[in-house]
Amino acid sequence: MSLNSHFVMFLTMKKKEDLNPVLLLLFHLMVWLYTLISFLPSYLLSGVSPPDGDSYGTEQMRAKRAKARSISGMPEGPYRAVSAAQRLKASLHPGVDTLDKMFQTAVARFRHKDCLGTREVISVDDERQNNGKVFKKLILGEYHWLSFEETLTAAVQLGSGLASLGQQPKTNIAIFCETRAEWLIAAQACFAHNFRLVTLYATLGGPAVAHGLNETEVTHIITSRELLETRLQAILIKVPRLQHIIVVDNTPTTWPGYPQNITIHNMATVQKMGVLSENGKHCQPQSSDIAVIMYTSGSTGHPKGVMISHSNIIAGITGMADRLPNLCEEDTYIGYLPLAHVLELSAELVCISHGCRIGYSSPHTLVDQSTKIKKGSKGDISILQPTMMAAVPVRSIPNLTSIIKDANRKLTHKECLVIWEIMDRIYKNVMMKVEEMSCLQRTLFILAYNYKLEQLAKGHSTPLCDRLIFSKIRNLLGGRTRLLLSGGAPLSAATQRFMNVCLCCPVGQGYGLTETCGAGTISEHWDYSTGRVGGPLVCCEIKLKNWADGNYYSTDHPHARGEILIGGPNVTMGYYKNQDKNQDDFIVDENGQRWFCTGDIGEFQEDGCLKIIDRKKDLVKLQAGEYVSLGKVEAILKNCPLIDNICAYANSDENYVIAFMVPNQKQLQLLAHQHGMEGSWEDLCSSKAVEELVLNALNEAALAAQLERFEIPRKICLSPEPWMPEMGLVTDAFKLKREQLKTYYHDDIKRMYAGK
Repeated sequence: MSLNSHFVMFLTMKKKEDLNPVLLLLFHLMVWLYTLISFLPSYLLSGVSPPDGDSYGTEQMRAKRAKARSISGMPEGPYRAVSAAQRLKASLHPGVDTLDKMFQTAVARFRHKDCLGTREVISVDDERQNNGKVFKKLILGEYHWLSFEETLTAAVQLGSGLASLGQQPKTNIAIFCETRAEWLIAAQACFAHNFRLVTLYATLGGPAVAHGLNETEVTHIITSRELLETRLQAILIKVPRLQHIIVVDNTPTTWPGYPQNITIHNMATVQKMGVLSENGKHCQPQSSDIAVIMYTSGSTGHPKGVMISHSNIIAGITGMADRLPNLCEEDTYIGYLPLAHVLELSAELVCISHGCRIGYSSPHTLVDQSTKIKKGSKGDISILQPTMMAAVPVRSIPNLTSIIKDANRKLTHKECLVIWEIMDRIYKNVMMKVEEMSCLQRTLFILAYNYKLEQLAKGHSTPLCDRLIFSKIRNLLGGRTRLLLSGGAPLSAATQRFMNVCLCCPVGQGYGLTETCGAGTISEHWDYSTGRVGGPLVCCEIKLKNWADGNYYSTDHPHARGEILIGGPNVTMGYYKNQDKNQDDFIVDENGQRWFCTGDIGEFQEDGCLKIIDRKKDLVKLQAGEYVSLGKVEAILKNCPLIDNICAYANSDENYVIAFMVPNQKQLQLLAHQHGMEGSWEDLCSSKAVEELVLNALNEAALAAQLERFEIPRKICLSPEPWMPEMGLVTDAFKLKREQLKTYYHDDIKRMYAGK
């Protein structure tokens, strides 16, 4: 049964059964009695509760607690965390200033504790679909663990083996591999032997991978068998310096058909070479040495390599750890995001430094209903039962704000159902649990949701609701998650509220960039406010720079606004072989402190929390002199249910905005059907009449959001195909590649600007 048909069926059932008012009154009476019994004593005693205890007060009280303050006393800042007002913190422990020392310290403290876990593959089955396609389905067993000591041994052996293959200290070595235990072992080997680790997304296209390998002049690369055969093999001829390929899987010892100048090794074989090698002593890194050259996914042109020193990363994870509560060896983290991304690498290094174990997964095996999990088998998250995980917002989730205009407002039956309809990935599984409920249970669920929303606003917990109503949804993440961190893109207020309620754990937002080691801000775990990214971490400070072109000034009321500049020991060394870009984006002040100019526009609120409101690079000046923020237009129009993705475009020689968009298939087909239009998906997207219908809907949404007339797209182009990284139109983090989109839609741009 489709999700949409489920909603129709439920609403029909609701009308038939009419949900007797007496029954609803009984539910409300039960909730009232529960409130009286559970919270009256705590309410009476709340006046003597310690400020840092289990109760953090109402939302209004939490909003008044200072998260950061301007150390200059000026509205532009710089702002620092309250606990770092005197001095920025750059190290977890005294003297631990390199990643090698950090790992050695962790091994000394947690020697025999579990460190890295990999799930056993029992069998791989071919499952034939009705359309004839065959999918690989996995039956997986339990997790097998390496202790901290065993992980260190594996890393030392691999590092020595790489040295015996000719890898020299302070030279570059690449890793092009999926997120797995071997990735982190290889990274620790490089950190210990002072090899500069070049990281490349496993989803990067061939030209981008070749560019990174050639620019960094690597001779050794660590990869997996699948990526070697599907991605790397095709570009080897374009990477003439490459000599050694180390494959992390248990693979054949012979590799016919590869260039003669390249030798392919198994990782286990290289580790054995390390045991036998006389290179037991290695060149230990200094804190100022480059640890990682991390290639960003690149929203314009080729990916850029960011040079990150040991001290940069140490400072970044120090700031993150300070904001994450009660990290210890009892915690389990699930790693499935790309380790080539600064968010995942930093999160895993934070875990390592505090003795938390890391169990590895992938988006294809994460939950019970994942694409590679055989029906009836358990996904990784059900087996691992993590206490912490990181996530990035799903592309379709911003549409949620069109359904719930106010994240604090109570939900109706219909709104709850629509929310479940449009959620993706993990959120689809929420709906599967709801489908199992009776009509009575669904009504109880909605009542419980609205009740818990009220209690969260008052600073109260709801243990009975969590156990009786939300436990099934919480179990989608294993049932033990105590902290979920969102980064990489803004999380809508409504989505954050929904997750806070249903997943029964704090959902914090963070803001950082590769150029700042992923560190910038993270919201406090007790701060349930939405639409903000928290205050600065203890490793950095943030100030606002006036931007006259966008009309953003630190003197703006009620909040100071401007371009976000991040300064501190976590600010990286700059871009690899790109001095012009370094001069544009990095500055050094009179005190010798490095600052990164993010290009993002933010505003500081009364309690010191930062809110991201615009993007500097997305500003275009129209022919008549009006400035249009394309990012702002896109963010607002994404709230329209008809839109899955959108790219606004404006030519400075023209006087209006246009847009290319990927429509939501269900919503567009429903709209067309309502107006008597039928046809294939491709026919609907190419129809001028359908374009007009969508344009009218966009106008209504834009005017309701108070966009100026000149900001509203006057013409649009509908794309039947979603934009994926493989097409080169979005990055691996699904950020728009504007230049590539401009080229791809060149003919459509000419058409939309031709008939003025």
